Amino acid sequence: MSQSRSPQSSISAGSLYALLAYGSWGLLPIYWKFFQQSSAIEVLSHRMIWSLVFLSGILLVQQRQAEVGALLRSPRRLGVLLASATLLTCNWGLYIYGVNTDRVVETSLGYYINPLVTVLLGFLFLKERLHRGQQVAVVLAAIGVSYFVWQFGSVPWIALGLAFTFAFYGLLRKVVAVAPMVGLAVETLMITPVALLLVGYWQATGVGHFGTTLPLSLLFVGAGVMTSMPLLWFNNAAKRLRLSTLGFFQYLAPSVQLILGIFLFREPFTPTHGVTFSCIWMALLLYSMTSFLQRKAVTPKSDLN
Repeated sequence: MSQSRSPQSSISAGSLYALLAYGSWGLLPIYWKFFQQSSAIEVLSHRMIWSLVFLSGILLVQQRQAEVGALLRSPRRLGVLLASATLLTCNWGLYIYGVNTDRVVETSLGYYINPLVTVLLGFLFLKERLHRGQQVAVVLAAIGVSYFVWQFGSVPWIALGLAFTFAFYGLLRKVVAVAPMVGLAVETLMITPVALLLVGYWQATGVGHFGTTLPLSLLFVGAGVMTSMPLLWFNNAAKRLRLSTLGFFQYLAPSVQLILGIFLFREPFTPTHGVTFSCIWMALLLYSMTSFLQRKAVTPKSDLN
């Protein structure tokens, strides 16, 4: 009896971890709004520093120092991780900037587009096959963005920047053999010296905000936890859920962001936004259905039970 309950228990736990991960990612704009008096670069620097502290503590508790040491002795993998760390830094900084310049709706658009950009990069760089439904989905997304540009006369660069930096980040992490948490720790380790120099300069010149008030200082420190905990929850979800199941959860984060942007932060949602988002939503629905049917076609029936 306990063996028959185990798979269902694992799925339930995985679903809970996925809800925690994507739900917290969706709610992050509320946290970043507390830093509106600080620049995005200052918040990003503290995010890197305290993420490294938090991740290092977890790796020490898990006694994974040997994995980190082996990675640090691999120049090829370190080179790839330096590139991925740069992309991750740009993505994190752009997201904080978008939130604190009242463009949460646009950030949500970026993370809606991201899965489709990932598919496109897989086709271009990894020679992965694009099925007809996926091709149409990419075209629909392009139409949605093009309509936005045509109507507003400006490129949604925050949305596209978020989508492409994270998609290229995922591409690089896919081709380098490294555990997710160890890789993230080393990525933050590479960027942290620059972050420390910037924070030290700001503190020395009196323009830094760390230490000005206790609540703000605690918020800076908490940025590391707010960054790292969703990744830990995501890793636990990925261990327990099929990729197809996990894929459906990924739309929770931008959906929560969109709701926050419209209803909490009172950002405009015009008819042009409606057309653009409708194209993206139709593209994602088509992409998800195509991917599900494709996996179902190649998965033995015994694996579906």
